[in-house]
Amino acid sequence: MKKWEQRNHRNSWTDKEVEAHWDRVASVYVAENTKVKHAHDQRFYESMHYLQLEDSHKVLNITSRDAEADDFIKKSNPKVDILNAEISSGLMAVAHHLRPHIRQVKIATYSSLPFDDARFDRILSLETLEHAADPLSFLKELARISTPEARLVLSCPPHTSELPYRIYTALFGGHGEGPHRFLPSAEVKAMLHKSGWKLLMHKGTVLIPVGPLALQNFGEKIINRLQKTWVSELGIRQFYVCEKY
Repeated sequence: MKKWEQRNHRNSWTDKEVEAHWDRVASVYVAENTKVKHAHDQRFYESMHYLQLEDSHKVLNITSRDAEADDFIKKSNPKVDILNAEISSGLMAVAHHLRPHIRQVKIATYSSLPFDDARFDRILSLETLEHAADPLSFLKELARISTPEARLVLSCPPHTSELPYRIYTALFGGHGEGPHRFLPSAEVKAMLHKSGWKLLMHKGTVLIPVGPLALQNFGEKIINRLQKTWVSELGIRQFYVCEKY
C-alpha cells in the first residue's frame, strides 16, 4: 500500500457529472440490469452475509439507485431502520415508483453528506466508490456519519474490470457507467486505512458475469478457492468489510 500513501486519489470529473449520467439512464436502468439479473443481484445476496443486522440498527444504503437493496435488507431483518441515499433524482423517481414505501434522501455530492455525526450503525455502499470525484473524502464522510461500532460493507469493480466492461458495452450496450475509475484493490485498501476504516475482509467475486447459470456458478467455485491470489482480482465485484479503528 506504500505506493498509495501520498496520493490524494481525486478524479478528473465532478459528482455533478456523475449525477447527470445516472439521470440520463434512469429510464433504462432496471431493464438493463434485468438482462444480467443473476450477476446484478449477487451484490445483494453477498452483502447480506456481512452486514450482521440487529433490530436496533440504523442502516444507510448509499447510493441506492432503484433501492432494490432495501428489499434484501428488510428481508434479512425487517426491524432495522433503513435510509436510502442517492445522487440521481431520476433514479430516486424510479425507486419511488417501484417502492413507494421506502425512505430516500437526495445527496448533492459524495464529499459532504447531509447526515449528523455517528448516526448509522451499518453502511452499505455498492458500486459507488468508483464514481466519486473524491473517493477518499467519500470514505471519510462514511466514517464521520457512522457510530464507533459501525460496520461498512462496500463493493466496487477492480481495475482489471475496465477492459471487460468496455467489451461488454460495445457488444451489448447497457446503461453504461458514466464517469468512473475502476480502482486497484491495493488503492481501495489504502483509502480505507487513511479514512479510518479497519479492513476485516476482502473478497473477489463474480468471475464469470455472463453466460449460462451453471457456468457462472462454476466461476464462483473457482474464485472462492483462489482468494488472495491474482485470480481473485479478476472478479468484477470486490467486497470490502470494515469496522472503524
